[in-house]
Amino acid sequence: MKRIVLALLLAVPLSAQSLDERVSREINGLLETYKTLHTMPELSTQEVKTSAFLASHLRDHGYEVTERVGKYADPNATCYGVVAVMKNGAGPTLLVRTDMDALPVTESTGLEYASQNAGVMHACGHDVHMTTLLGSAKILADLKSQWKGTLILIGQPAEEVVKGAEGMLNDRLYERFGKPDFAIALHDWAALESGKMGYRAGEFMAATDSVNLTIRGLGGHGAAPQTTKDPVVLAAETILALQTIVSRERPPLKPAVVTVGKIEGGTKRNIIPDEVKLYLTVRTFDPAVRQQTLDSIQRIPRGLAIAAGVPDDRAPVYEHVDHESVAATYNDPALTSRVAAAMTRELGKERVVEVDPAMVSEDFGLFGLNRTIPTALLVVGAADPAKLAAGTQPGLHSSRFSPADPALTLKTGIRALVSGVLDVLKR
Repeated sequence: MKRIVLALLLAVPLSAQSLDERVSREINGLLETYKTLHTMPELSTQEVKTSAFLASHLRDHGYEVTERVGKYADPNATCYGVVAVMKNGAGPTLLVRTDMDALPVTESTGLEYASQNAGVMHACGHDVHMTTLLGSAKILADLKSQWKGTLILIGQPAEEVVKGAEGMLNDRLYERFGKPDFAIALHDWAALESGKMGYRAGEFMAATDSVNLTIRGLGGHGAAPQTTKDPVVLAAETILALQTIVSRERPPLKPAVVTVGKIEGGTKRNIIPDEVKLYLTVRTFDPAVRQQTLDSIQRIPRGLAIAAGVPDDRAPVYEHVDHESVAATYNDPALTSRVAAAMTRELGKERVVEVDPAMVSEDFGLFGLNRTIPTALLVVGAADPAKLAAGTQPGLHSSRFSPADPALTLKTGIRALVSGVLDVLKR
């Protein structure tokens, strides 16, 4: 049956084929690309093979490609950014981004094409994003008669640590390759069933702040705690007290999240250490709430240390990790509405839905230069409808996450992305 369908597709002139037919013709090869990328994940700032893979395929599709675009604050670190440009006459310039990095997660999906890099996994779907970009790039190159202007495709490294966009911009990205009039990107979504696209105008993803707290005390023997100022107990009190920032200090209608995701302290069960380290992620939308939350994270540990009798010279140490922090992701309403309308014409209104804001974070918005360039981040469904209904759908960053139907997710994403690009760059 598949051979009959393929034969029928090949019998139709390429110029007369619908976008759905074009994607169907490419999907088997794209599935192999997706599986290959899934097996070879690389951590943030280490995307050596991934960036080369992406660059090679984009060259094959006729784009002018530049590799290793970007500069990090660390002069010894290599930024593996990829820029692919296709010029097609006078018209607008549109930037389309995919991210490339993976997460430090040990995969437990059981897939036959599971990660072959121990302890590293594409648990956030960046393999889906890259494959969608490559499929779209091929089709857009074939459809040059239907659009005009300049297409800039970005392979961004280090999204998971919100360093990649800034790094590429620091390397004079727009001065070298042209400043876009618009920028769009796509992210897979574990809260949306496969086969659907989602959009949200305005504030979509939260600001993220990475904070390190060092809770200091005076160590000693575990059998003589009265001779110490125990930082383990103080750290435990701090973790609980930090939760009152959201529950008792923030306005209920202004969301915030304060999570302590990692704790380090101690060497042996009968030794009270001198310090304990807490690693926090903070999520907010409102700039004022963001600053108030960070101020509270400084104030509360200091107060608890004073109450515990910790000497001033052993007060807690607060560190804001600037290079792992970024403002909220804002979708330009006009551009978002325009692209959503194009996706609806292509997929049908029942498959394009408005989604809720999310407390996850992204650095894609940096490409908008403080909202002077309209940007839109869209989402493509990757969830199993039955698991969503049952509450058992693995979320992004889970060791069990993978698209429920990779072919459907890829086809939907490519059709949506291409239709959006064709609308923005239409003749």
